[in-house]
Amino acid sequence: MSVDLHDFTEAACAELGVPRADVDVTLILDLARDVAHNTVRPGAPVGAFLLGLAVGRGGDPAELAARLSALAQRMGAAEPS
Repeated sequence: MSVDLHDFTEAACAELGVPRADVDVTLILDLARDVAHNTVRPGAPVGAFLLGLAVGRGGDPAELAARLSALAQRMGAAEPS
């Protein structure tokens, strides 16, 4: 069985009572990419979870995601080659 991202997002939103309009999939995937590529792969879901917590506490999703992406990029740049 193969479920696509759109179907999963729709179903997950319905399951959790989250309005679909509140979920910016591109923003989340971009954040996950930045964290996974610049730090450690398991940091991607942790970063997404932390973004969700911060947004749930009233933060702006785009601003917070940008801050986390920048943090991951700084951390990746600090790693010795």
